[in-house]
Amino acid sequence: MFIHTSDKEYDVVIIGGGITGAATARDCALRGLKTLLVERGDLCDGASGRNHGLLHSGARYAVTDPEGATECISENRILRRIASSCIDPTGGLFITLPEDSLEYQAKFIQACLDCGIDAEAITPEEALRLEPAVNPALIGAVKVPDASVDPFRLVDANILDAVRHGADVIKFREVTGMLKEDGCVKGVMLGDEAIRAKQVVIAAGIWSAALAEMGGAHISMMPSKGSLLIFGHRLTRMVINRCRKPGNADILVPGDVVSVLGTTSDKVPFEDCEDVKATGDEVNVLLQEGVHLVPALSHTRIIRAYAGVRPLVVADSSASGRNVSRGIVLLDHEKRDGIPGLITITGGKLTTCRLMAEMATDLVCEKLGLEIPCTTAQRKLPGSQERKKDVKDPVHKRAAVGRHGSEADMMDFSGKGADEIICECEQVTRAEIVYAVTNLGVRSISDLRRHTRVGMGTCQGSFCISRVAKVLAEVLGTPEKADELVKDYLQERWKGMTPVLWGDTLREAEYMHKVHRK
Repeated sequence: MFIHTSDKEYDVVIIGGGITGAATARDCALRGLKTLLVERGDLCDGASGRNHGLLHSGARYAVTDPEGATECISENRILRRIASSCIDPTGGLFITLPEDSLEYQAKFIQACLDCGIDAEAITPEEALRLEPAVNPALIGAVKVPDASVDPFRLVDANILDAVRHGADVIKFREVTGMLKEDGCVKGVMLGDEAIRAKQVVIAAGIWSAALAEMGGAHISMMPSKGSLLIFGHRLTRMVINRCRKPGNADILVPGDVVSVLGTTSDKVPFEDCEDVKATGDEVNVLLQEGVHLVPALSHTRIIRAYAGVRPLVVADSSASGRNVSRGIVLLDHEKRDGIPGLITITGGKLTTCRLMAEMATDLVCEKLGLEIPCTTAQRKLPGSQERKKDVKDPVHKRAAVGRHGSEADMMDFSGKGADEIICECEQVTRAEIVYAVTNLGVRSISDLRRHTRVGMGTCQGSFCISRVAKVLAEVLGTPEKADELVKDYLQERWKGMTPVLWGDTLREAEYMHKVHRK
């Protein structure tokens, strides 16, 4: 699936395998453009896979950024329609606590309504009936159409659609330079290999600044680090927000069987972006603030902590992460910098990925002299097609459907051992692992985790990871590398456990170390 022909000239090369790059590759391919996406690691390996997993209604931005809020609610409705297999329509609740302001709540509701967002004030008693786990001290609440979205599934679906419409994808290859002729960008360099293209679109998040420099353009960008916590079970049915100006730890998102609390916002240097980690101090801040949303967080098992970096484009270098616009930034470097052939799309939010892709692809088509309409708002993504429920489906097949939607019907459960459950917590079978390798280009257990949730359940891989490695190595045709796959996976998982090594998490970590020590 993930191949390209080195002597093939593309209409467009997209750099970055996060949600913006994936959605742009899909849009370009659907418009019939010869498309290549290049990603230096695995898909969704950057900020796209290091967030709340919140499908914004726009309510959070209604007071401070009405334009962004209006974009969010429009795209929220579109994604619910075209990407239903990736979305859990939880609904959202903004709660007002005694230290907050009911005047702000009234302002918030009006701002939401002005942006076209359904916002309904409910009594504290009704809020507690809907969500018994929220802080019982609340003095007000507002219902909004927030939802939970799995960013890994959303990226996979966009890439699958792109490939099925002719796009090529290269993973684990880094762009080392721009191919330039007479001041024009004519493609990219992957080491010694030159790949020619009529247009290059940079969609690489915080790394877009360095890539633009390769082409001779400068983008003033500020890395804003956000740290988050994953708790061991789903504490609420709905997304819970604090009804106040954005601050630390004011969103709790239920996703699959866990809860995600975030986030912080801190300016960090570019050199820290390559290996960003949550710190113990950030964990303490999240816990201290998070218990005001849901008191049970104080005694709920923390599975791990993680961090991502937001790509904020700034004009003032003294700005901080919370007072910089997080709107969509589309840069035509031909007009802006006199560099034909180069475009950057950055900023925005996970919720606005399709809109960002449409904007970037519109500009690509304009540069190529083409008038081809965008159809991504009407066409359902792979996995979200209608599927007749089969009550005879075994539990592991239903689990696969929950992760991949209608794509699960492409998995072959009929072969010998195909229905063997390899990861009990998430009910992942050999058939699903084969599908991930064949269709999603999986090469390591960490890749497999992003695409199937292997090792993301209660035991965090303690009991299953050796079996997973054995099966994955066999499917990859390198059975002798099973131990190496385990080692690489455990090293990566330890990074997220280190900041929360106390209580149950410490006991689990010690047990995991004992089980896998050789």
